[in-house]
Amino acid sequence: MRSPLRAVRAHWWAVTLGALVAAAFAGSAGASAAPSPAGCDNRVNDTAAKLVPCITTADLWAHMRAFQHIADVNPGPDGHASRNSGEPGYKASVDYVAAKMRQAGYKVTVQTYKFDYSAFGTTTMSETSPTATTFALNTDWLPGRSNGSVTGAQVKPAAGIVIPSPGGNASGCAPSDFVDMTGKIALVQRGTCTFQQKVDNAVLAGAAGVIIFNEGDTDARSGVFNGSLSTIPSIPVAFTSTAHGQELYNAYQGGTPAVVSINVQSIVRPNTDDYNVIAESKGGDPNHVVVVDAHLDAIFGAGMLDNASGSATILDIAQKMRKVFPRNKLRFIWFGGEELGELGSSFYVGNLTSAELGKIGYDLDADVMSTPNYTLAVLDPAAVDFFSRTVSETFPAQVYEPSKFARDIGVNYFTSQGKNHEFFSPVGTDAEQFNLAGVPASGILTGQDCCKTQDEVDLFGGFLGNFEGNVPSTDGGCVDNPFRWCDNLSNNDPKVLTLTSRAFATMVVKMAFDRTVVGVRNMPIFQPALKAAVAAQVAAQHARRNGVAR
Repeated sequence: MRSPLRAVRAHWWAVTLGALVAAAFAGSAGASAAPSPAGCDNRVNDTAAKLVPCITTADLWAHMRAFQHIADVNPGPDGHASRNSGEPGYKASVDYVAAKMRQAGYKVTVQTYKFDYSAFGTTTMSETSPTATTFALNTDWLPGRSNGSVTGAQVKPAAGIVIPSPGGNASGCAPSDFVDMTGKIALVQRGTCTFQQKVDNAVLAGAAGVIIFNEGDTDARSGVFNGSLSTIPSIPVAFTSTAHGQELYNAYQGGTPAVVSINVQSIVRPNTDDYNVIAESKGGDPNHVVVVDAHLDAIFGAGMLDNASGSATILDIAQKMRKVFPRNKLRFIWFGGEELGELGSSFYVGNLTSAELGKIGYDLDADVMSTPNYTLAVLDPAAVDFFSRTVSETFPAQVYEPSKFARDIGVNYFTSQGKNHEFFSPVGTDAEQFNLAGVPASGILTGQDCCKTQDEVDLFGGFLGNFEGNVPSTDGGCVDNPFRWCDNLSNNDPKVLTLTSRAFATMVVKMAFDRTVVGVRNMPIFQPALKAAVAAQVAAQHARRNGVAR
């Protein structure tokens, strides 16, 4: 699942093609698993009653072990496992999925697109005066997507800083906020405008570096964070907490400006290949297509929770449905680049003709399916999104109302298992791209390992914060932290994965035969009113994403 606050780390490229191929298949061969219940592999699993018992922990976990093995044999320069887009581990994951789907009898296409790859190399930050301090990654600061170095420069606040700053802060949003900034490190506060705008203004003023600190209005907006930038500046950018920002601000106001050094070195490779894996059922009406998707890429490590878990879910379901002749064409897609801004799904949807898009009647998305300290969320376009817990996008009724159909299938399954549920919007998942294009969508999400609320504890048990052995904890979890690399197999719960995969399988098999929604959609993308509404949503989405989260 794509957080709006992301950065990318470095990886080593000394992996041979032979090793990639070996990685793709060795993981599967080495994974032992008990067989599915009798008859699953040979019968036509065309109903939930047939399909759901065939979705077993053993089969799901075999795929999970395979993805972990792929990551393990494709380490980065730090020795940590990786399946990030643009890196050998991701390509090996693509090869693994494509081979499994061809073996199951699906028509498989690997779609290639280009993106600008970047990853962190050396990153350091220190202060020499008024106190000697070495800032620790994650604890004290995180680097922004940048490429530059500054040594022994004075930190000077931009105009407009207010600590704390409820409701946002415009510090650094105007060029006039930066006065006498040449050669200095600009200190700005998070809020109001985009990180990119603040950095661009600092660069224009001649700043040698930028430190952006959190607003401090709530606990969630006070700690260390990492913000995304849409372009890579040639000066270093650092993100830090409200507390550290206030220390630097107070030092300047007290007449003893801090002297700081920042070094952020990045690997940048424009026009790097990335891939989507597309596999279609042999049967089904090609004029009525149900897309079943998960993103295959990782970020900051092996990416086992986010999102090998969703990739394993749809792979196992597709294998168990290989003998099904659905009424609607099933199109299973493993997207790349989701962690970098839904790049794969945006490319896929954006390159469909109007006629091709009009044939897609529904999308189902599986993302983050096995969080140990879980919530059970079903995607609903009108719900709050996971990260901001606010409604950040709305959709016309022609998109929203049909989206509730599969949503309620998921809800009913959880209810049948004696489980509670909650709703999250598709923002941050690949389903968002389909909703924005006028396609109804739903899916399942267990929440990341960063930020479980008390209301969710009341609904689902568990504890506040994240799952890293600290109870409670608010240190951000494994998934979205660029220098922990702990989203490995142990960051997943096989029982949760089985529960959510069975719920998702129920949604898939029912939508495979549905004509109450898919069949009467009548290609609303061609309806002028809907096209205008969707165009407005797309424009708003792009404005938000190009500037990135504030």
